[in-house]
Amino acid sequence: MKPVLICLFFMLSLSPLRAQLTVHKMAHVGYVYQNQSFGELGLRALLLKNDDVLYRLGASALVGSSNSKLHVMPKLQTDILLNFQRGVDFYHAYYFLAGAELTPKYIAPKIGVSLFGILDLTGGYGFSIDKEGLNGKTLEGLNINATLSIPFVMIKDVLH
Repeated sequence: MKPVLICLFFMLSLSPLRAQLTVHKMAHVGYVYQNQSFGELGLRALLLKNDDVLYRLGASALVGSSNSKLHVMPKLQTDILLNFQRGVDFYHAYYFLAGAELTPKYIAPKIGVSLFGILDLTGGYGFSIDKEGLNGKTLEGLNINATLSIPFVMIKDVLH
């Protein structure tokens, strides 16, 4: 079951790459709650053909403590951001977000909102794919994410 979920995750995340898309690279930091708290630090690629549908692929590290032990866990994620408002720039400030995240311990589908594709608030449900959990604590249940993405272009402009 686990290999099937991983294959499905990658097939869905790579399907938008068939079209001619513009790519924006970003660093992101955030907070993740998945039956315990984690800090998140990673990289994302924002792929778009127009401003109506955006695709995001990302990889990050979740850092948290369980039973007084520090844990670092890799995370892969894919998101689709949607906004079909036409002719009004202000309404393109927010996007409906649907996506999924995958770690060695859980997979979590999620939905939420994104402001300019930069500030995200999402919620979902994490399904444990590892019977051991994290130090005996299973990572299943409510999943909440708050992330801030910083485009490399913005970082470059600030540093120069």
